[in-house]
Amino acid sequence: MTVLITNDTPPAIRGHLKRWFIEAKPNVFVGTMNVRTFRKILDFIKRHAGPEFGLMAITSAPNCQGYQIERFGALGKSGKQEVTISGIPLIAEQWIDPENVPF
Repeated sequence: MTVLITNDTPPAIRGHLKRWFIEAKPNVFVGTMNVRTFRKILDFIKRHAGPEFGLMAITSAPNCQGYQIERFGALGKSGKQEVTISGIPLIAEQWIDPENVPF
């Protein structure tokens, strides 16, 4: 399964994504496809997206969590960081102890 979370999605890219995914909520796309098709979709998006476009892809993967996270472009100023701790991909919102920040 693949989940795409986007922001500032141009209409052409939104239309292209709707060919392969359902849009569960605005800018949240869910679907199932093989890796080759997924990579071709990402290549299309990278070629045709503007500088404000941002994408987070969460895809199935053969690891301990069962998924992997990929980010492209601008995803806003949320302050959240993707971090891997002990091989587990996480999204960090903030750190209590600034000395232990892993990024």
